[in-house]
Amino acid sequence: MATFKETCRFNVNKAQYGSGEDKEGSQVDGFLTHVGLHKSPAMSRPNKTSLPRRPARRDPSGKDAKRPMDESAIKKLILIESETLLKLEEDFSSSLSQISTIVLSRLLQVTDVADILGGDYLLLLRSLSDKFHAVWEVTARCFQTLKETSEHETVDVQDLYLLTEESQILQVYTQYVAAFTHFLVMKGFEKSAKQSSSYWKGHKKLLLQLLGEQSDTPVHLVLQSVFIQPFTHHVQQYSLLLSRLSGAFPKDTTTLINSIAAFGRLQTFISQALDEASQTKMLWSSVSSKLVVALCTPDRRLQEDSKQTPVTVMPGRYDRVLLFNDLLVFLQGNEPHICDLQTVWVDTTVKQKSDPNSHVFRIVTPEEELFVSAREQHHQVLWSWKVNQLIRQRLEGERDFPLWGRTGESSDPPTSRLCKYTYRSEGRYKNAAYEGDMSWGKPHGKGTIKWADGRNHVGDFNFGQEDGFGICLIPDSSLDRYDCYKCHWRNGTMYGYGICEYADESVYKGYFKDNLRHGFGVLENRTSSTTSWTFTGNWEKDKRSGYGVWETADNSERYIGMWQENQRHGLGIVLLNTGACYQGVFSNNKLVGPGVLITEDNNMYEGEFTEQCFLSGKGKLTFANGFTLVGTFNKSAQSGLQTQGVLTTASGYEDEVLKKKFQFGAGSFPVEERWQGIFEQFHKYLESGCKRDSEESFLGFHVKSSKKLQKPQEYLFCPRSNEEEVRQIEDGMKELRLEAESLHTFLEKAFNTSHHPLKKVMKLLLLVFQATYSGLGANLHLLSMAQEEIKYYAKKLWEFFRVLIAMKAERSGRRLQEAPDDDEISEELNPFTLVLPAILPRFHPDLFMLYMLYRQQEDALYWQGIVRLGHLTDTKLLEFLDVQRQLWPLKDVKLTANQRYSIVRHKCFQSATECLQKIISTVDPKEKLEIILKTYLEIEKTVSRVVSKDYKLPMDDLLPLLIYVVSRAGIQHLGAEIHFIQDLMDPINRGGINDFLLTALESCYEHIQKEEIRLFK
Repeated sequence: MATFKETCRFNVNKAQYGSGEDKEGSQVDGFLTHVGLHKSPAMSRPNKTSLPRRPARRDPSGKDAKRPMDESAIKKLILIESETLLKLEEDFSSSLSQISTIVLSRLLQVTDVADILGGDYLLLLRSLSDKFHAVWEVTARCFQTLKETSEHETVDVQDLYLLTEESQILQVYTQYVAAFTHFLVMKGFEKSAKQSSSYWKGHKKLLLQLLGEQSDTPVHLVLQSVFIQPFTHHVQQYSLLLSRLSGAFPKDTTTLINSIAAFGRLQTFISQALDEASQTKMLWSSVSSKLVVALCTPDRRLQEDSKQTPVTVMPGRYDRVLLFNDLLVFLQGNEPHICDLQTVWVDTTVKQKSDPNSHVFRIVTPEEELFVSAREQHHQVLWSWKVNQLIRQRLEGERDFPLWGRTGESSDPPTSRLCKYTYRSEGRYKNAAYEGDMSWGKPHGKGTIKWADGRNHVGDFNFGQEDGFGICLIPDSSLDRYDCYKCHWRNGTMYGYGICEYADESVYKGYFKDNLRHGFGVLENRTSSTTSWTFTGNWEKDKRSGYGVWETADNSERYIGMWQENQRHGLGIVLLNTGACYQGVFSNNKLVGPGVLITEDNNMYEGEFTEQCFLSGKGKLTFANGFTLVGTFNKSAQSGLQTQGVLTTASGYEDEVLKKKFQFGAGSFPVEERWQGIFEQFHKYLESGCKRDSEESFLGFHVKSSKKLQKPQEYLFCPRSNEEEVRQIEDGMKELRLEAESLHTFLEKAFNTSHHPLKKVMKLLLLVFQATYSGLGANLHLLSMAQEEIKYYAKKLWEFFRVLIAMKAERSGRRLQEAPDDDEISEELNPFTLVLPAILPRFHPDLFMLYMLYRQQEDALYWQGIVRLGHLTDTKLLEFLDVQRQLWPLKDVKLTANQRYSIVRHKCFQSATECLQKIISTVDPKEKLEIILKTYLEIEKTVSRVVSKDYKLPMDDLLPLLIYVVSRAGIQHLGAEIHFIQDLMDPINRGGINDFLLTALESCYEHIQKEEIRLFK
């Protein structure tokens, strides 16, 4: 009798199959799916149809070729082969029954195994038993099915279960072979023979009879043969039977041909699996127990050994290389350096200049690079090819079927792959566990890295460095919470826009550079209810520096001004909720030198202060009634404020008003330097060519606020819900015309699209404007600063917009032929005509509040006059205003039976009055000027109708008529409206008809304030 080794000769192609009982089924299913063995329902139960007859074939010489068998002969052959198959299955079932009774049942009775296998022995044995009975069960079932069919003498080729149950048969055999090789590798048969040695000695003859031979083979080899030889022989008989049938059919019987190929692959798989298992078992017998404990598992198979196929590793600290189906192991004595094949890359393009006769390939792992050299080229090719194919199979989670594929040729593994790795070497990632995309040993793509100290980073990586959007959690042991950084990263450090939620509940939203807050940002410090504050402004190397606004959480104090090293340093303005405000120079958080203080009751002090902002030294105090006190001031706790100086009691009304309207920050904070951080970011975005990665860093993102670390795909999502709108805007720019209406429409869409870059700038500008001028900042002494900022915003946005237009024109390969020169643009298309109307609606509520506060006193006097004039009838008012009677539009007034002209009110010049009232319905200065012009035209139109001819109103006639219309329109804050228009209207309107009519309207406003009107009855 041939020995087991002679029956199953081992070759050098070694590979793994399965990894335990639970894994076997799924991996075998993978094998079957991989080679296309799972049939569709239509194929699993083919119809019993007669095979078509074909005419005799002729060879090229004209002679008849071998004729196929006729239908009766085919049926006869099928019947003969079915009987053969029945006999084959009957004998095999009988053999399985004997093996189960004599051998398997005895093995399962041994439960007191106490050896190095421990519990693995029983698990592997039970798995072998389960798969054994699965083969037995499918054999019995198929035997019974074929027997029932044969009794009707109607057997067709489709009735052969080798075809109909092909997938099931292949699955149970591959699972059985996997269980057998697992048991073999772990020396299960040796342990079985040892545990029941007396029993096997008494039944060895019976065991040999199961094989049909006589031999002096050791018991454990006999047990191996008993559990594999009948199975391999049976599969071989399946293939022979199918081959005999194929000779009787046309070559296009694809089902039969495919089944022959499938069982051929099964035979190859069995041979390769047995070879791998035997070679692996020999390895574990030849190495130290330390290596066995470190490396030996039931499903691990040796694929290559540098002792058998010589290669050397450089640097030369390793003396042996072992390649397994899942690991690449470098040995230094008995110390293994283990590399999971999922994290191994092979580069065959390297050349070694020092030794041109050697053949080298490079092994790349996450922490080192090694060069493997072979003297023979075919050794280098064999090693590099095997490593690559095993990497691919490891990544796919299944072995090829057969274990080295159908032809031995397979695609190389992807360089970018999903990996898990724990770093051990010194460095930034020491003891950190990474899970995510890798390429050539470096985190590349999306991934998660966790440090031993509790830090976590989820985000985008670029060849080993955090690069792109990422979320980093850093534990704060003192608070038992995390600092959560949701930021953009570049080359391993935070760079660009980010949101940081600190463990103390503080939140920073702004820009970073080199892991530090740098550029524009907003920090809400929430350490406690009493000390909480918010800073909006510029940062430099993690500290407040430059221009910024600081405010307490309870809105009791606001500081607007310059900072250095987290301290108030330079010119600053302090606003208090008491109504007091002052401006001065600070040094390290303390007030130094002269300053200006305006109290809540409108007293104004100009002079020197103490560090605590108390009056101290020389100064001038102007009281609300216009009196002034010039002298030396000091304050003590016992006597309060004391002074010695000169009191002046004479003061004009204009001087008094001027003092009350003193403007802070005028010329002190150059508007170009206030919010550089916002505009610098957009400049960088434009300089980058508006690239997508730069856009993300500039735009920021929307992420969940929870600090719980979630899956990468749940965090790494910057939703761009309005991408369709952005695309439409970009498409619209292709057809953009440099005309006011077209440009204005585009700007409106851009400012209303949440992810458009211009919208991002607008959002930040609105944030800083409200942080400065709303709430405590609604202070009339800040009006000049506010309107100055608005005009500067419009100027900068116009510059950005022009760059975007030029960039889009260049990319589209066309030139905007109608684009005017810079000189022409400044006159026809400028910030006042295009940008300001688009942005003013967003800033108007806070800005106009400042105008109302600034003109509050004048508007109050004006409104008293409006109320007085409102009591007058139309005729009385026209008479009071000295309007010529020939211009009175009384004939336009329709009286009822009980009315007369002397009691009618609000009936004259109605169209002009209604037109002027629309001035409050828009925030665009240009549209307000157009309304004033239309009001004038309506007055002139009414007068022309009254006098029945075209009548051009001279100033002497226009002013009283305009006063009449203004008084009837009843615009409450007309002074604020006029001042608003004067400050923000397009400069090209100055000196024209619009400017003239605005001046006339202002004259009416001032006239109504006069005392004779306010006191008139």
